Amino acid sequence: MRQFKFVLIVSLIWSFSPNLLAKKHCAPLLEKLHHVQSLQRNGYSVQEGIRLRKREDAARERWWQCEKGSRKKKTKKIKKPTKHKNSNLSKALNNVNGVKNKDVNVVTPFQSSEAIVIKSKYQGDKQQAWLKYYQQPEGCIKPKNLSVFAACIEDKQAQRGILSSTIKLNNLIKI
Repeated sequence: MRQFKFVLIVSLIWSFSPNLLAKKHCAPLLEKLHHVQSLQRNGYSVQEGIRLRKREDAARERWWQCEKGSRKKKTKKIKKPTKHKNSNLSKALNNVNGVKNKDVNVVTPFQSSEAIVIKSKYQGDKQQAWLKYYQQPEGCIKPKNLSVFAACIEDKQAQRGILSSTIKLNNLIKI
């Protein structure tokens, strides 16, 4: 019975200790994954988001391989020597590009001989009435998201409808 307990204890210690060692070994990888995820929670641009997503995927993959124990040993990457056959050609192209940039005349992006016509919803007296009537909400000056923008457009349309009905009533009263 004592031998059985001894064998059982030794086998349990032997079977669990590699897992514990592996967990400790994988802790820095898990820390790195958590760090990248915390960076993702902060504000970032589109390109930064793509770069963070790639970093998170790579960190998660490394951590998961470490946890599962299927991680392969890193091998050194051997760089293959590149041949520089076209070095003279690339120098010539660089010189041509440099000359091109200096000699090109800068042209304005918009050229038109016709008059620019901007039409608004109202013309003349109605437009003046609209400008006096419409009060843009403070949040609609520079909306930060689509829902605020949509609410601003709906508010503007509602106010336009109210003004149109008011103008129609005034025209009916005048007649």
